[in-house]
Parts: sequence; C-alpha cells; structure tokens
Amino acid sequence: MVQEETSLRTQIIAIGNQKGGVGKTTNTVHIAAALAELGRRCLIFDLDMNHGATRHFGIPADSFLGAFEVLTGEEKPLDVILTGQEEDEDIFLPENVHLIPARRKLEKIDQALAAKNKFIVTQDVLVNPLSTLHGRYDYIFLDTAPNATTPTIAAYKAADWFILSAIPDPFAIAGLNDALSDIQAAREHGNRKLKLLGVVISGVDKRTTLANSLTEYVDKIFTPDGGRSAKFDTVISRSTVVPQTQELGKTLFQTHKTHKVTDQYRALVREVESRIEAVLGASWREAVSRAPLDEVVGPKAESLQLAEVVNG
Repeated sequence: MVQEETSLRTQIIAIGNQKGGVGKTTNTVHIAAALAELGRRCLIFDLDMNHGATRHFGIPADSFLGAFEVLTGEEKPLDVILTGQEEDEDIFLPENVHLIPARRKLEKIDQALAAKNKFIVTQDVLVNPLSTLHGRYDYIFLDTAPNATTPTIAAYKAADWFILSAIPDPFAIAGLNDALSDIQAAREHGNRKLKLLGVVISGVDKRTTLANSLTEYVDKIFTPDGGRSAKFDTVISRSTVVPQTQELGKTLFQTHKTHKVTDQYRALVREVESRIEAVLGASWREAVSRAPLDEVVGPKAESLQLAEVVNG
C-alpha cells in the first residue's frame, strides 16, 4: 500500500501490440526497471488477463487483489499496489518499481461492470483510478493485452503515450499497423493527448537475415517523409538470460546488471526520456525523481512526426 503523496509530473505510458508473444511484458518490466535505476518512481498496472507482468515477478495467480477490483471500483488503486515491502510475502520487486497485479478474473470484467451499472462507459474505467495516482509516480506503465479487451481499450483512452512492441516476426510487424490504427481511433474518440512515443524491437538476432530485414522494414514504414523514424534506435538483442531471469521472478537489473541486454534497456530509456522532454520541455525533466541522466541516447522527439499520432 502506498501512503506518501508527492507532486511528480506523472507520465502514463501504455505498451502493446495487437499480437501476443512480442516481448510486450518483458519490455514493460525492464523499461520500468531501467528508469527505476535512475531514481524514477514507476508503477506497472497489469491489465492483461494472462497477468504476464504479475507472473514475471513470480507472484502466484490469485494471490492479491488488483486490476479487477480497481476497474470495478471495489478497491482504490492505492490499497492494492504492491511495493515489494509487504510483510510475510516473498515479493522481490526492483527498488522504485511498484505493481498493481492482475489475475484471470479479468476475463469477467465486462459482466462485472455491466452488473454494477448498465450505463457505465467501459472505455473510461481507467480514467478516475489513474487520476488518484497522479503526482505519486514519475511513470505509470499500462501493460495491455494483445487484443481489444475492455482494459486494453481503456488504456488507449487513458494514456499519454503509447510504445509499440514487436519482435522480428512478420505477424508481429503486421500487428503494429493494427495497434497504430487503434491509437489513431483513440485520438479521434476522446483522447487527443495520446501520442506514439516509439516502436521498440526486441528479441533481435542480428546474425539472421530475417531479423535484419524486418527491423529495417519497421524503420522504413515508421519514417514519415522528411522525418526520423519512430522506431527507437536501440534494439533489444535476443538472449537466453531473459527467460532465465523470468523464471526467477526478477529483472535483468537484479540478476545481470552488466549484461549487454541490460545496457540496451538503459540506452532505450534514455531515448524514451529524450523524446518526452522534447515534447514537454526541460521543465518536465526538472520535475522527475532524481538520479540525473548522463548523455542522452537517440533521436529527439521534435523530429518524430508520424502523422497526427505523433504530432498531436
């Protein structure tokens, strides 16, 4: 449970793709952990009925109340947040990373919402809960399901930014286009502030022709005329240490601090913060929790102009 209140300028970032198995949860967890290493306060909100982020941290299914109870209004977000400091519980969250867990009960969210109020606007069920968390975290990450579930649609309506996640796989790349269309639809129907922050490619083996060609393809299709690519410069390599770390219920920042992939996530979050700062200005950087950044890696967001989705 979180008690203290601060005045941070919270950024809400949804991460997803319209296809599963694309490294979405792995990226969510490790982007949060990399930012936490810099002193940023991060919350991961698991909105997937398969509870991937929850399982990533080794938290058994149905162990805690979480996303379902928050979305139905049965519990307040602050009362279900896991901090890693819970007594008598073996939860090993990275420092500065908190979690609202999920479980299979999210499958029944539509029936539960309809039973509560038949006039409820389900796509807005995240707006009020997230408003109570503003100022307490630098970042809130919404880990979405790979399909148009109510929590996923609600994430599109409530987020400030969207990170698209993909692996070098033709179906995963196709899913990017579907997700991009959903971002545009969300902007046209109530969330004008939503912007594409970038596209992250993970699970990349640069020795293979397929991986290189698909990565280049994403770079091309997400590069508007006269602009820079929305794809992040940093790509995340394929490595056996990632599933090994998942089995331990931890992140690379806890188990492999000096590994190449860990360093890639460090570089990735520098790009993330560089792009946000380019849109919001230097005053935003001054408001984030400290451990200051070193030299920023990656393109500036002012040159990322993927139609209206990026421009706002």
